[in-house]
Amino acid sequence: MTQNTPLSPLSARFPRPLHPLQDVTRRVLSAAQLRARGVSAAQTSAQCLPGGPWQHLLPGVYLLHPGPPSGQERLHGALLYAGRPPVSSRRTVPEAADAGFGEAMVTGQAALALHGFATVPDLGALHRIDVLVPRTRRLRSTRYVEVVRATAALPAPVRLAGVPVAPVERALADAVAGLGDAEDVSRLLTEAVRAGHSEPAAVVRELSAAKLLGRPAVVGAVEALLAAGRAAAEERLYAMVREHGLPEPLWNVELRLPGGPELGGVDAYWPDLAVAVELDTRAPRSGAPEEGRRGGNRGAGRAEDPQWSAYAARRDRLERLGVTVVHLTPRKLREAMDQQATVVRTALMAADDREPAAYLVVLPR
Repeated sequence: MTQNTPLSPLSARFPRPLHPLQDVTRRVLSAAQLRARGVSAAQTSAQCLPGGPWQHLLPGVYLLHPGPPSGQERLHGALLYAGRPPVSSRRTVPEAADAGFGEAMVTGQAALALHGFATVPDLGALHRIDVLVPRTRRLRSTRYVEVVRATAALPAPVRLAGVPVAPVERALADAVAGLGDAEDVSRLLTEAVRAGHSEPAAVVRELSAAKLLGRPAVVGAVEALLAAGRAAAEERLYAMVREHGLPEPLWNVELRLPGGPELGGVDAYWPDLAVAVELDTRAPRSGAPEEGRRGGNRGAGRAEDPQWSAYAARRDRLERLGVTVVHLTPRKLREAMDQQATVVRTALMAADDREPAAYLVVLPR
């Protein structure tokens, strides 16, 4: 009598082995994906009976093993649930069975975990996974999945760990929306800046768009965020001077005419060359155009900004006195430090070709 080789649960129940299932890393598939692999609804239900090898993770989403899902499996399942096409279009979009995620993307604390934030729990410890979907989707939150609808166009996702993830700023806003503790909010926002995930202006802009700036838990946190952003920008400025061999300037000084009015403070000043560097760490106004955004009228936005008007007036005053003012932003220092060092070096080299500046008094700020 020939001894039979033990069959796996799939091979025992189905006439043909489903080899593709053995290659799924997270062992999570939607009903559409199972149908595409030849598994009928009845077969799927049979596999999910008590004591069976599969389980019903979310509506229309199945976990292909009997144990508890891992954090990655819960994440994968959440995206499959939120990304399934609407009922009205399921018959006309056959490719959705393979794509799975549609336009859905991870957001909130789960997205921040994928971005590498240390102040949020890892995926396995999160009780909830937020998933961002288009505002026209009619989809309910269920079990551990919280459906977040975009109020405008969806942001362009980034790909992390093989899944679509909301940009840091949008993920922060969605995470903050679910927090009520000011300390928790401050910890998240501060890490975003100190760890180099984003710039204060971009974070505040997203919080403003989400109408979160007026919340008591957010007000103080934004002040801490801006302070952390300035500190981080100053550290990058110090590093730029050291690493690129620039002459050591006077740091954080006030300039004034002898016996005259104050001219304002600058972050770095080379008195022998009359060159100053000023970091633009202003909090952005609601609705102000984003730096570098294509098609935005930056000049118009600045003309209406009182902070920019005051800065421009101070800069004009200094330049009339022969001082070259180099304007740097935290974002430029973070993303293109070499280029910014070249800009400052060029200004210092060009100082020898100018008329001597008016004598200025330099005071510590």
